[in-house]
Amino acid sequence: MDKFKIQGGRRLEGTVQISGAKNAALPIMAAALLTSEKVQLENIPRVRDIITMAKLLAHMKAHVVAQDLPPSAMTIQTEQISHTEAPYELVKTMRASVLTLGPLVARFGYARVSLPGGCAIGARPIDLHIQALEKMGAKIAIEHGYVEARAERLRGAEIHFEKITVTGTENILMAAVLAEGETVLTNAAREPEVTDLAELLVKMGAKIEGAGTETIRVRGVEKLCGTSHRVIPDRIEAGTFLVAGAITGGEILLTSCEPKHLTAVIEKLTACGVEIRAEGEGELRVRVPGKLTAADVTTEEYPGFATDMQAQYMTLATQAQGTSVITETIFENRFMHASEMVRMGASIEVDGRKAVVHGPTPLSGTTIIASDLRASASLVLAGLVANNTTYVDRVYHIDRGYERIENKLRDLGAHIERL
Repeated sequence: MDKFKIQGGRRLEGTVQISGAKNAALPIMAAALLTSEKVQLENIPRVRDIITMAKLLAHMKAHVVAQDLPPSAMTIQTEQISHTEAPYELVKTMRASVLTLGPLVARFGYARVSLPGGCAIGARPIDLHIQALEKMGAKIAIEHGYVEARAERLRGAEIHFEKITVTGTENILMAAVLAEGETVLTNAAREPEVTDLAELLVKMGAKIEGAGTETIRVRGVEKLCGTSHRVIPDRIEAGTFLVAGAITGGEILLTSCEPKHLTAVIEKLTACGVEIRAEGEGELRVRVPGKLTAADVTTEEYPGFATDMQAQYMTLATQAQGTSVITETIFENRFMHASEMVRMGASIEVDGRKAVVHGPTPLSGTTIIASDLRASASLVLAGLVANNTTYVDRVYHIDRGYERIENKLRDLGAHIERL
């Protein structure tokens, strides 16, 4: 099992190119199931979850061709599908596997998808997906850890999500494009990844209005065609490198990013004394002209402060002057990184969905264990500012969502190696 060895205390400087968004690429790959024609994708990040999704599509007898050299590209064609099943063995580490449910039942009338796995950050049930598909006429059964859905053809329906759900919005959006009649999704997720998926579907011939707002209207069509599409930049990777530059007192230029997707993160880091300015198109420069200062933060659905940036922000808070209160409203079990930071010397008190961080505190290198994808990123950041040597174990978590993060950090001057 791989681990990172980090010698902390080095100022990061230089340029880093942001990869494509994993959370946009996964539903877009699943959307290729909606047509028999080729879907050509660009800016696909080379991360573990993408590899898993490609294997899953190949298991279904889709033809998947990946280009390794950057810019990473992928061609997917699902002319014939012999297995409309997503088995547990392939998807146990990746919750995004559930995104094949909507496309499969919409196009082929049947899907059998394992209940999803992924990060241990709290309950993330798919009951909202199932309720929506049932409203659209699907017959659903849950047996032996699998969801089975059947429908001769889905029908348009009024779908109100009781709780904002990104994957639920994406799944039902994909199901609705081939359904009979009109589907209206209310209280829909507004994340950029949802909008990116909708843009792909429209290129394929779907009739969609309102993506990026809380109400999305979809008029179903008989069939979709192939297309080409470039995946948006990864806003969470960009946010992580903004924090890396800030906590090390460095100066980093981020390229190939999308600043408008980072508004909440930029505003919060600016409140902490971080200077972030736009330069060329898709470029952000980060530096800290003085001392970091504490600021409270509450995670919210987009366009609020992303839960996927909460752990990284906690690392920054350990190095900021004053007390920061971090409130996690999305997941109920997403402070597992806090105990590892405390072992490194951080002053953090966790009470339910709130964490109180007193700073600045010097961090000491030790062996720490990553519990999930974003927690692993926060612990790498902690290692960058810790005294002596830090070993981050279970970095397979970070490989799920960050492309060559150790190489990118090393190019910026970090002393980090994979063991």
